[in-house]
Amino acid sequence: MLEQPPPDRRSTRRGQKLSARRKVPQIEESDLTSNAADPISETEVFIPVYERGDGMETERSSAELVDDAVVGQFARAALLAALLGAVAPVAIPLPLSPAPITLQVLFVFLAGLLLGPVWGGISILLYLTAGAIGLPVFSGMVGGLGVLVGETGGYLWSYPIAAALVGLLVHGGTDLRDPADVSTPFLVGVLVAATILIYGMGTAYMAWLLELEVWEAITVGALPFIPGELLKMAAAIAIVKRGVVSPLRS
Repeated sequence: MLEQPPPDRRSTRRGQKLSARRKVPQIEESDLTSNAADPISETEVFIPVYERGDGMETERSSAELVDDAVVGQFARAALLAALLGAVAPVAIPLPLSPAPITLQVLFVFLAGLLLGPVWGGISILLYLTAGAIGLPVFSGMVGGLGVLVGETGGYLWSYPIAAALVGLLVHGGTDLRDPADVSTPFLVGVLVAATILIYGMGTAYMAWLLELEVWEAITVGALPFIPGELLKMAAAIAIVKRGVVSPLRS
C-alpha cells in the first residue's frame, strides 16, 4: 500500500492567503433597507436645492418687475417730451416781448401732474436735450445750444424745475397717486407756484442778459402772458380731472 505524502504546508498557506484576498464582505439586506429609508439623508440632499431655487426665482422676478417699471416710465416721459416738441410751431409773437406765447407751459404742468417729480423732470430734460442737439423743438421750430443761452433761455431752464415742483407737491413724494383725487383749489395753488417759478427765472435771466430794469423785465417778460397762463392752468386741471390722458398715469 502506497503512503500518501504529507500535505505541503507552504501550498496550504498560499491557498489561505488567496482565499483571504478573494473574500468579499457580506452586506446584510437589512443594512441596505435602513440606509435607503433614512430620512436624514433625503433632507440633507434636497432641501437646500429647493431653497436656493426659490430665492433665485424671487430675485429674478423682482428684477424683471423693476425693469418693466423703469421702461414704462421712460416711455411715458419720452412721449410727453415728444408732445412738448410737437407744439413748437404754435408760437404767437408779441410786439413788446422777445418771448412768444406758446403751449409749452401746459405740457410742463402735465409732466409734473401725470409723471411725478422724478419722471416729470426727466421728460422735460429729454425735451431740452433734443433741442440742444439741434432738433427744431423749441418755440418757432428752432433748436441748438444758442436758444438755451438766448433771451428765452431762463424760461427753458425753469421748465424741468417747475415740472419737478408740481410733481412733488401734488404727489407728496416719488410715489405717484391719481391727480384727479387732489382738490381743485390745491391744484390751482400748485400751478400758480410753478408759474411764478417759470416767469421768475425767465424774467430774471432776461433782465440780466439784456440789462433791463426789474420792472422792464416784468413788463415785457411776464405781464403779457398772465391771461394765457390762466387758461393753461384751467386746461391742465380739466385734463387730469377728466382722465383724458390716463394712459400716461398707468
